[in-house]
Amino acid sequence: MATYAIGDIQGCLEPLQRLLKKIHFRPDRDKLWLAGDLVHRGPDSLGTLRFLYQHRDQITAVLGNHDLHLLALAHGAKRLTDKEKDLAEVLAARDADKLLTWLQSLPLVVHKKGFTMVHAGIPPMWSVTKALTLASEVHRALADSAMAKAYFYGMYGNEPHRWSDHLLGIERLRCITNYFTRMRFCTADGTLDLITKRGPAAAHGDFKPWFSFPERKTQNDKIIFGHWAALEGRADTPNVYALDTGCVWGGYLTAMRLNDEEFFCADCSL
Repeated sequence: MATYAIGDIQGCLEPLQRLLKKIHFRPDRDKLWLAGDLVHRGPDSLGTLRFLYQHRDQITAVLGNHDLHLLALAHGAKRLTDKEKDLAEVLAARDADKLLTWLQSLPLVVHKKGFTMVHAGIPPMWSVTKALTLASEVHRALADSAMAKAYFYGMYGNEPHRWSDHLLGIERLRCITNYFTRMRFCTADGTLDLITKRGPAAAHGDFKPWFSFPERKTQNDKIIFGHWAALEGRADTPNVYALDTGCVWGGYLTAMRLNDEEFFCADCSL
């Protein structure tokens, strides 16, 4: 049995199927870990969700910011734009309820097999234990229908830009969500820059890629993440595995076999 972690799919079903063929994935034997952003901007978000739901017993996945956006649309917290036809197709599907219920059941952080998986990252001041504890707060909110609606209506925004254990309510949940699903650059104390979206060379002042701080509490933990296509799959940091290689932008879809940390790629420009 092998376990493969895969970066941001974003509705690119055909590259996913090519990648699974390349790694000789067998659903009766192998397992898939998905680092979030399963949908949005690609050509077939609905087909991707249906395929993943079909194989849900073999899948461990975390929520990404685009997945949460789809769920916010489903809860009426945001309106569809003309550019979101792929998400409109999901919302209008006959099986939308079961697909979205499954999607909403996913956590923000997973820790097992000696790896921790999160969509964007873990800020320098949090340990894996702290990250799992805070992620569970959001997970509990998503499991409660009344709390979930309030969460999605209050999810958007860049504030608070720094964590405090004294945060309460939706501000607390929004801050946790931003770290786990949107973070790229931050300072050593976790102050977020959620505007800059380019590669590490765009760092400014005290802001650096979240994984680059030598004193971060997860430096000895193996962290799998996606979200940051501009890294092109290179974090150049021990124990940090960047798996978003820009499939939706015509790059590659990347998988890492957890058993031996070997990488596999499928071309997404075909």
